[in-house]
Amino acid sequence: MVELNKHIAVCGLDCLQCDIYKAAEDHQIAVNVAGWFKSEMNIEVKPENVRCEGCREPREKIWSPDCWILECCVDKKGLSYCYECDEFPCGKLVDWSKTNPAYTVALERLKTMKS
Repeated sequence: MVELNKHIAVCGLDCLQCDIYKAAEDHQIAVNVAGWFKSEMNIEVKPENVRCEGCREPREKIWSPDCWILECCVDKKGLSYCYECDEFPCGKLVDWSKTNPAYTVALERLKTMKS
């Protein structure tokens, strides 16, 4: 089993590659992310609110405190990573992985971590 790495999310995403994670240290990234939310989703987000410290931190410090993967894996099953689940990879995780290339990489990372 792989040692816990706080920069690898429960779902396998690499926090160090995430613009929301990087925004805390780079104001221009925060501005760009806020602009993306406005133009693509019509959601107003202040650049100073574009912050995440990774899903291993307290919920008030993460971008998606109600993430379904976090709730399933950590809250319901008490696991550190999805690959530790008896159902890995579940259909819901596989479907999620198909919605974004970064999610596909995340699922592959979890498969590698499991082996």
